[in-house]
Amino acid sequence: MEIVEVERWLASYLGDFVALGRGDTDDGRRLLAHYGVQLLLSTDVASTVLSDEAQVLAFAQQQIDGMRSAGYDGSVELTSETVILNRSCALHRGQFSRVRSDGTQIGRLEASYLITDGPTGRRISAIIVHSST
Repeated sequence: MEIVEVERWLASYLGDFVALGRGDTDDGRRLLAHYGVQLLLSTDVASTVLSDEAQVLAFAQQQIDGMRSAGYDGSVELTSETVILNRSCALHRGQFSRVRSDGTQIGRLEASYLITDGPTGRRISAIIVHSST
């Protein structure tokens, strides 16, 4: 893995994520090209593993529905860092501001994404949401 390749791949993921959140497309299955199955999710509330496509798609749809109901228009990446861990694994940490079309902020999110290269290609295998401080 090389940082420039991982960051280009992440930009593609974020483009699909924004298009779904904004309502430009309704095909949530597009995210399966980016999310691993199994997918580890971790927040302050709990950690869980989504073990099949249906669970991953349900998680994605929940995110999409919440963004649309908040009037989501896009995300601004405030900070980011990508670290190559080995030849098949990278870690991306980013802080994002989710905004409406008028520029008002919906909220901020800081998360780390474990990106792995496997038989189906590059995928996000874990999403760890950082604590709010």
